[in-house]
Amino acid sequence: MNRIDCVSCGREKLNKNTIGLNKKLLGKNVKNYYCMDCLASYLDTTVEDLNEKIEEFKDEGCKLFE
Repeated sequence: MNRIDCVSCGREKLNKNTIGLNKKLLGKNVKNYYCMDCLASYLDTTVEDLNEKIEEFKDEGCKLFE
């Protein structure tokens, strides 16, 4: 997998869960990805809320978080 960096702050090497969450919340065809801090800011929420959503999606069996 190619290295994916945050489009907003430049944070390097986003992890699989962060990439999956971007795809889940912004669309599977998204080309630019946000780190958790920037995604939380973009969506006007908290990183803690985003982490909870990741766990919910995992529990639901979402393939983006395998």
